[in-house]
Amino acid sequence: MELRTLVRTLYGVEQPQGCSEEEIAAAKALFEAVPAAVEDFWRGFGHTQRLNDIQDHWCFPQTLREAPADCLPLLDENQYVCEAAVLQKDLSLPDPPVYIRRAADGEPWEPAVPTVSEFLEAALLYEAVWQLEYSPDAFYELSAGDMEVVRARLEKRPAVLKNWFVTETTFYSSRPDNLVVVMDMGGEYQGLYGASSRESYAALLEVMEGLGDAI
Repeated sequence: MELRTLVRTLYGVEQPQGCSEEEIAAAKALFEAVPAAVEDFWRGFGHTQRLNDIQDHWCFPQTLREAPADCLPLLDENQYVCEAAVLQKDLSLPDPPVYIRRAADGEPWEPAVPTVSEFLEAALLYEAVWQLEYSPDAFYELSAGDMEVVRARLEKRPAVLKNWFVTETTFYSSRPDNLVVVMDMGGEYQGLYGASSRESYAALLEVMEGLGDAI
């Protein structure tokens, strides 16, 4: 999904605010190189406050005061338990892979997605679910049978996020402005869901109501 469409339908942002060319140039000077896909994201969304008013923290040029030795940060978990980044060795690529690591010293980088573009879509979906206006405000443990219903009755979005706390995070919808986020913890599943509108939430409840046990 085009990112502007995603941000409009799930975040309610009609006119996202981007970074200036001066801010982007300063970040490029700091890191020596910035992938084109990251530049485009900064240019389109770098001052869109709604994106940082929710769960985790996007790393935009105005927050990057110094360059880490090994990476260009993209997203920090809200308690800095883990981070997503482009590795230093890949900064000259236009759309490089993204890696995730736990914040503890010595933890290795693990692959998240093959490209920045795929990461941005997956991460924006994951972050969106925390701020949707209509939701049950609960996590659910989902059984294998529950997941069969989800897969059969909802459309799986192509975005996938790996190693952000759990083995794999996938996304399902029945309409563009509703969302189910499923976290696979090695064969055990947790989910949360919601929608931007009352009508789309009602449509989602036709599938999700009665599934899972609230945590």
